[in-house]
Amino acid sequence: MGARNMKPRHKRIAIIVGGLASIGIAGALVLSALQSNVAFFFTPSQVVVGEAPKDRAFRVGGMVRQGSLKRDQMTVSFVITDTAKDVPVSYTGILPDLFKEGKGAVVQGRLGADGHFVATEVLAKHDENYMPPEAQHAVDQAAKMGKTLK
Repeated sequence: MGARNMKPRHKRIAIIVGGLASIGIAGALVLSALQSNVAFFFTPSQVVVGEAPKDRAFRVGGMVRQGSLKRDQMTVSFVITDTAKDVPVSYTGILPDLFKEGKGAVVQGRLGADGHFVATEVLAKHDENYMPPEAQHAVDQAAKMGKTLK
């Protein structure tokens, strides 16, 4: 039975089914692209205890430990802390102008096998009172845990 012999009702059903299939495929492609670009946030404490993924990019946020910043040509190393645990970070590139020791920062990248975080992006605070919300929450939680342990 060819397309010429189809009843108008069958043609409409075929068009609707084809349209729904196209929308489903487009939606699956969009979700796949979004999922591959999502970087989940972890605190330094979560990274140290192994909750962060070993095989994909994620973000770590907290304070840049005072006295930890070291430069070697274009590579910079520093420590991100939530006051309870520290994560050593290395980054090759130009740091944001607002990046400073003792201030809030979020880094995105991957965790090496040695526990050293290799950043591909560094985000710094915007003004004197700003810290990324995730990083502020991490510091607050670590401070609460520190008080309950003492």
